[in-house]
Amino acid sequence: MSSSIVAEKARHPSRRLRLLLTTAATVSTLLLAQTALTAPALAQSGMAANGLSSRQVDPNARMLVRADQLEYDSKRETVSAVGNVEIYYDGATLQANRVELERSTNRVRAIGNVHLKDRDGKVVTSENLDLTQDFREGFIDSLRLDTPDNTHFAAARADRTEGNVTIFQNGVYTACEPCKENPEKPPLWQIKAKRIIHDQEERMIYYENAKLEFFGLPIAYLPFMSTPDPTVKRKTGFLFPQFFGSSQIGYGAGIPFFWNIAPDRDITLTPSYISKQGFLMQGEWRQRLINGSYSIRASGIIQQDKDQFLSGGVTPLPGYRDQRGAIETSGSFMLNPFWNFGWDATLVSDRTYLRDYSLAPTGDLTRTSTIYLTGQRDQSYFDLRGLYFLGMTVTDNEKLLPFVGTLNYDRDFSNSLWGGLTNLNVNVTSLTRDKANFVGMWEKDAYKGATGIPTGTCMLTNPNPEECLLRGIPGDYTRASAELAWKKTVTDDAGQMWTPFVSARVDVAAMNVESLPYSYQYGPTFNGQNPMQSGSDSLVRAMPVVGLDYQYPFISVEEWGVQTLIPRAQMVVRPDETDIGRFPNEDAQSLVFDDTNLFEVNKYSGYDRVEGGGRLNLGLTYNAALNNGGKVSALVGQSYHLFGKNSFANGDMANTGLESGLETDASDYVARVAFSPTRDLDLVTRFRFDNENFELRRFELQGRAKVDRLNLTATYGRYDAQPLLGYFDRREGVYTTATYKLTDTWSLRGALRYNLVESGVDYSLIGLRYLDDCFTLGLNFVSDYSLDGPDGKRVDKVMVTIGLRTLGEGGFSTSVGGSD
Repeated sequence: MSSSIVAEKARHPSRRLRLLLTTAATVSTLLLAQTALTAPALAQSGMAANGLSSRQVDPNARMLVRADQLEYDSKRETVSAVGNVEIYYDGATLQANRVELERSTNRVRAIGNVHLKDRDGKVVTSENLDLTQDFREGFIDSLRLDTPDNTHFAAARADRTEGNVTIFQNGVYTACEPCKENPEKPPLWQIKAKRIIHDQEERMIYYENAKLEFFGLPIAYLPFMSTPDPTVKRKTGFLFPQFFGSSQIGYGAGIPFFWNIAPDRDITLTPSYISKQGFLMQGEWRQRLINGSYSIRASGIIQQDKDQFLSGGVTPLPGYRDQRGAIETSGSFMLNPFWNFGWDATLVSDRTYLRDYSLAPTGDLTRTSTIYLTGQRDQSYFDLRGLYFLGMTVTDNEKLLPFVGTLNYDRDFSNSLWGGLTNLNVNVTSLTRDKANFVGMWEKDAYKGATGIPTGTCMLTNPNPEECLLRGIPGDYTRASAELAWKKTVTDDAGQMWTPFVSARVDVAAMNVESLPYSYQYGPTFNGQNPMQSGSDSLVRAMPVVGLDYQYPFISVEEWGVQTLIPRAQMVVRPDETDIGRFPNEDAQSLVFDDTNLFEVNKYSGYDRVEGGGRLNLGLTYNAALNNGGKVSALVGQSYHLFGKNSFANGDMANTGLESGLETDASDYVARVAFSPTRDLDLVTRFRFDNENFELRRFELQGRAKVDRLNLTATYGRYDAQPLLGYFDRREGVYTTATYKLTDTWSLRGALRYNLVESGVDYSLIGLRYLDDCFTLGLNFVSDYSLDGPDGKRVDKVMVTIGLRTLGEGGFSTSVGGSD
């Protein structure tokens, strides 16, 4: 019979504690086991999966041991804490029915209801734990490991060998939380494997004879697979597959291989095979430097069946070629705390390549390549960039799109003259284009076809200003503009707000027009010749402005809320705009007169046009904050041309200003009404009424609502025909989106664009989405006429995305046909 000392049973925790602490030899023995019993943790390198790796412990930390009794066996050289054992050390806790230290073999055994929690939050639960004191060898029965990042391992047995390899026998891995109501219920997804091997040195997890299960049902068998450790952000290996599919390229898949070359650089190679077109290769290089990062992506294919890109089997589409490919690159670098340099560029073999092979986001119809240099301080901003536009649809013509270079500089001078605000704004724009960009138009009752109906046809072989707008000139154009402005707001004793302002702007420009058709004799003549036929020309234009802005807020506090009424008048005095039509209008063609620009001193959207002549802008704004009733705001106003030449009545090559509502001495009326009764409901509507007969010229209604689980948005627009601008018919339509949360994880969404003039849908989307803490699923079906599909047909696409947290995300989209 072995010699042993059995301590009397303690009747409460404090006595148990005193009992152990008074046995100095026993305590010193237990201290030998402190690292083994309480130190399991993730190593700094990210070995999180098995929870058995060592961490540095505090040698000065004190141990607290609680147990019902203590046993010492001198023959076996074991020390045991028995009954409701709790050991606390350096932020870690070990709980078990029994804990033994075998001093001769330096093994630690925790037996029965083992619960090991480290200070960083990892929890190991098992029936039995048997490990060497340094945790290099041993096993754990009925293991469950829960980590702070919500990943979970379970196994019938875990064996640890060589100090860095843990083998989970009949193991299970998931990143899904167990069901709170029924913890035994299978998680949404899990991987079951005969063996799960975690190699801490390689930072990899290997699965042998694995099955991927959803809701406890196997959906895929994987003889062998591997993934990085769940906490590893960058690891060499294979990523989720990519899938391809359309009627033109067939169906295929690719498996990306990610190579983590170094902490600051990596490369991803994706070989793919597509049934109709063959082998597609993609590669992406990324590198991070001290002050920024850059990436280069390239792809290419030698098509096996280019005849798939014949429209109607006869007309070649852009994809009708043997070799296709693209190079894309982007980068951004901080030169110092104030300056940033970067680029985002795309070079392609043909304009539809990226969309044909689903290498561009769905709906991406234009790609803008840019290189830029920006600088920003507290009161100044600088931006220099070059722009190249790539049209990605079948009907785009690259020769009509310009290369553009711009420079913008803006500087505020606070506390300047008389305490006001002084601002300097500089813009330089230079562009070049190969061919003239014409679009059709017609003048009311001026040009009619043989049937007497305005045709709006622009014959590119014989264009003329009565039929064609010139949206872009062929050749070179450079303009530099600088404006210095000052303003100051003064509030008098009566509460009236007076804001005088002055500004001076100078524009210097030069152009060289190439090969415009002789038939296009646009605009007035200068020195006996048409400006658009003169080859080279130059211009210096100046525009001084003096004005006064006046507001007088009236505030009323009522029992039902607070309301304000603000009449506003703005007087602008300046000379006429000069040389209208002599130089091209490239950046000021978009002009929508509404409440947002009623009080803009210059209502043009760009620099190529500058508003001239005397003008008075009048408006009345009403705001009300209702007690428990939300907010209401409204505005109504009108603009008056007082003297000089009305810029908006004098069209340029794009007829900007005509039919805008500003071309008459008294403009159309503009109005806005907005109502937000609750934070879940917003309504905004905008109007433009004819100044003579109040006929509605432009109407917009936007709304947003949230009702329980339903979110709705809707936009309705109705716009009069503007034939002088190329819009021959009234435009009217509605676009709506809706999202309904079926549950906390499932949601249904849809979108619809309906053309009320054509009485038809031209865009629709319906989608189903699942989102929780471990899994995402998206399924969308899109029909879109605006995507400019093959042969001018509607494009129908199915898009699927699947994401398993910690394992990766993948998806695919495929065309499923279309119609005329």
